[in-house]
Amino acid sequence: MALHQSGRQGAAPTRGSGRARRAAAELTFRERVGALSNLPPLFRLVWSTSPALFSINLALRLVRALIPVTALYLGKLVVDNVVLLAGDSYSVLEVAQWMDTGPGVAIVGLLLAEFGLAILSDLLGRATALCDSLLGDLFTNETSVRLMRHAAALDLAHFEDADFYDQLERARRQTTSRLVLLSQVFGQVQDSVTVVSLGIGLAVFAPGLLLLLALALVPAFLGEAHFNAQSYSLAYSWTPERRELDYLRYVGASDETAKEVKIFGLNDYLAERYRTLADAYYRANRTLAVRRASWGGLLSAAGTLGYYAAYAIIVYRTGIGIYTIGTLTFLAGSFGRMRSLLESMLASFSTVSGQALYLADLFSFFEIEPHVASRADALSVPQPIQQGFVFEDVGFQYPGSENWAVRHLSFALEAGEALALVGENGAGKTTLVKLLARLYDPDEGRILLDGRDLRDYDLDELRSAVGVIFQDFVRYHLSAAENIAVGRIEERDDRPRVETSAERSLADAVIEALPDGYEQTLGKRFQTGVDLSGGQWQKVALGRAYMRDAQLLILDEPTAALDARAEFEVFERFKDLTEGKTAVLISHRFSTVRMADRILVLEGGEVEEIGTHEELLASGGRYAELFELQAQGYR
Repeated sequence: MALHQSGRQGAAPTRGSGRARRAAAELTFRERVGALSNLPPLFRLVWSTSPALFSINLALRLVRALIPVTALYLGKLVVDNVVLLAGDSYSVLEVAQWMDTGPGVAIVGLLLAEFGLAILSDLLGRATALCDSLLGDLFTNETSVRLMRHAAALDLAHFEDADFYDQLERARRQTTSRLVLLSQVFGQVQDSVTVVSLGIGLAVFAPGLLLLLALALVPAFLGEAHFNAQSYSLAYSWTPERRELDYLRYVGASDETAKEVKIFGLNDYLAERYRTLADAYYRANRTLAVRRASWGGLLSAAGTLGYYAAYAIIVYRTGIGIYTIGTLTFLAGSFGRMRSLLESMLASFSTVSGQALYLADLFSFFEIEPHVASRADALSVPQPIQQGFVFEDVGFQYPGSENWAVRHLSFALEAGEALALVGENGAGKTTLVKLLARLYDPDEGRILLDGRDLRDYDLDELRSAVGVIFQDFVRYHLSAAENIAVGRIEERDDRPRVETSAERSLADAVIEALPDGYEQTLGKRFQTGVDLSGGQWQKVALGRAYMRDAQLLILDEPTAALDARAEFEVFERFKDLTEGKTAVLISHRFSTVRMADRILVLEGGEVEEIGTHEELLASGGRYAELFELQAQGYR
């Protein structure tokens, strides 16, 4: 059980906060505003998710945006009519009498209108929240599916790169954490319409107040923009550490690691390692949060000062008769509401621009293109394969490595032949089969299929013609039937084929003993799941090979977890499994290797010898040496 190494031990994680400070310093104001360019692609994604919900949401918000100014103006009219009613001409009237007067009738009508607006505002708010929720869920689902499909199309080399995993983790977080951003952006649109309508009202009575309001809010906006950029920089630079935290949480509390954690007494070590890293992240985040709160309070005070200066001006002008009492209430209410909205909008704008920085992680992930891909004029894979595969001076280096995993590989794998690969760990056996399945492309030389470069063929057709059962095969927490059907998932509903595959791999007896048979969920991740032994899982994995029924079959240690009896039964059926197919077999057991037509011995990533079992024993080379060592162990 290897722990993820980030290159830091003990107190070293505090270096992450240094990276965050340096990254934050590099983000200019122009870059923060430039992050808003990520919003149009976001809108296109949301629109494609559900055009109907998107349109309804926007329409509801536009209607709701006009309610505040309408309500304030109705309030102004109510106050003016009350003042008029309270004047000398109506002061002596009873309630029943002033209800018949012009101002009294107007007040009743205006109050009913305000009541209707209040009901409408509440209904619109609930409808908008419903649309936000539904649209957010759909967006999460659609984006998650798109991310999964895009990740599946990328090269295997990407998944062996730590930087790619950081980028994938940041992109994965955006599929769920952008729901708030969606609501904020829609809210910005709604508040913008409200501010414009309030601004028109203020401009009619006191246009100078708009300038005072704008000047008062600029400092708070700049402060929010600055600290949002620093928050993004902190989160970005700590992505590897957060992945390590997730990993430590998993290792410390998982059914797959529980045995070793208990036996080796790793709990305290893992918990303390988690605490050290988590505390370092907390300290970096706490420092930023305290600075943000302190500066935010000071900058917000400037906005409050501007509001009360404007309020004093309104009161003064009312006192000297320029404004009516109704106009006073309208202006005071409009200015206060506008100030709150603008503060909220500027803070939200700053937040949106900060959140938009995160969107770059999602969109940049979608821009990654695979290097192993089909050509525009790709050929169809031969059905059946006529000649076989030929390696011509093939060499390959893993990305970022200076060492050659394999080099100068030259040999032929004839159609219908079973070839065994033998060699010590690190000799290049698994790399060779990955090249054969075109999970990688060679850096040197070429691989031919029926005389044509492997890269000339359609990639999907080629992968469909290849079946690989790796030694570290995946134990899917799915039903037993699905665990076999993954060998040819498009045929998962063909139950006779699934059951026949299980029977031929000896997995049928294992499955029939399960409480729910083929419908039984395997693994312990879910409540109804039942776990299998290593040997039982290997039989299920072999069932995938029969289900695949591919032209090229690659088996990596197919009997490693089987007992002697089960191994013998698999041997008996090996010819049945590989009949009419080209097969590659990797095994350290020479009893398994002998089933192959020829044996290729690898050493240091190069071909050392190739031949039949008898020929290699007679030559007295590496194969004979390894065979003798294993035979002595049995004796």
